[in-house]
Amino acid sequence: MKPAQELAAIQSFLLCPTPREWVDWALQNPDILLIDHANCEKKAAATALNLMYRYVDHFKLLNKLSRLAREELRHFEQVMGFMQARNVEYRQLSASRYAAALRKQVRNHEPSRLVDTLLVGAIIEARSCERFAALAPELDAELGYFYRSLLKSESRHFMDYLKLAEELGSAEEVAERLPVLLQCEKGLVEEPDSEFRFHSGIPGAA
Repeated sequence: MKPAQELAAIQSFLLCPTPREWVDWALQNPDILLIDHANCEKKAAATALNLMYRYVDHFKLLNKLSRLAREELRHFEQVMGFMQARNVEYRQLSASRYAAALRKQVRNHEPSRLVDTLLVGAIIEARSCERFAALAPELDAELGYFYRSLLKSESRHFMDYLKLAEELGSAEEVAERLPVLLQCEKGLVEEPDSEFRFHSGIPGAA
């Protein structure tokens, strides 16, 4: 699948585009954008590793997520390089409510817990990819090129999570759960947040 087709598939998967207000907010906070992007790459790698420790009997999951974790850590290193080149101090930031709110929707019993966790992973990767595409034309040439280069891997991560959910659960279960999770995600993207983060909503009082 070509990059344009991959992006179109992700845009049709999500229930809403990233609002223009968020893009403008990101452009006003370039340092926080890079810092929180680095945090997101670390968290994505950690999520994959945690799943590998928890579900050791699923060999396809182990193989897919091992590769995903390596790629996310490589992206983390690349973002760190941009931060160092631009004299951006890597300081502590509070997490946005985005991922935690999505994970609150995950069912507690197995195997439903695994299916929902994989679907949340797919949604987060899809939104990340969609936001890279939204930001790339607005950034300087160097950073814009880097964000465009991430589209292929992020779209593959989205598909890996989605396919694993269908294989370890069922297509019927995925079809039932996705609308619930995507509706939650839509609210998180379109509702106001008090602090800018890579996965925050639009600017405003939380």
